Amino acid sequence: MSVPIEDIKKLRAMTGAGMMSAKKALEEASGDIDKAIEVLRLQGQASAAKRADREAKNGLIEAYVHVGKIGALVELNCETDFVARTDDFKAFAKDIAMHVTATDPQYLSPDTVPEEVIEKEKELYLAELESAGKPDAVKEKIIQGKLDKYYEAVCLTRQPFVKDPDKTIEQLVLDLSAKVGENVVIRRFKRIELGGAE
Repeated sequence: MSVPIEDIKKLRAMTGAGMMSAKKALEEASGDIDKAIEVLRLQGQASAAKRADREAKNGLIEAYVHVGKIGALVELNCETDFVARTDDFKAFAKDIAMHVTATDPQYLSPDTVPEEVIEKEKELYLAELESAGKPDAVKEKIIQGKLDKYYEAVCLTRQPFVKDPDKTIEQLVLDLSAKVGENVVIRRFKRIELGGAE
């Protein structure tokens, strides 16, 4: 299929993709620009997943303060200082700090939740299911579903982004990684509320 150069230029302007990548994505999407964007996004996420084991020691610490009463600090890392200075990276760090301020996550990701907290949650769910008389095979699936919901509520990476609830923070990190071509990691965060407990 022959793809008009105007469409390739338009797709490049919208996504920042290279000329050949834009052309191939448009060919794969039969000329549909929206589908081509999705093709590029999926390719970028696959590349981002491959970069996940690369060390990210550069980056920045970003702050967000809401009305002088609630604020957050976020450490966002990448592989090079060059990427850390880009507008996209800085804006993303600011968005994450704002999100932490708004949602008050307790943990970074499911693997950072202490085992005793997970066990306590499972005990509560099990007690709830015992009274409902559910079969054991069904109980495990229900408990896992409830744990996933719990992670979504308390783990930053699993939370829906406050500006776009259709995407999780984890998905946004992958998208940024795909866009900048480096491993991007939220290393840690701290939320502070005026007069709050330590």
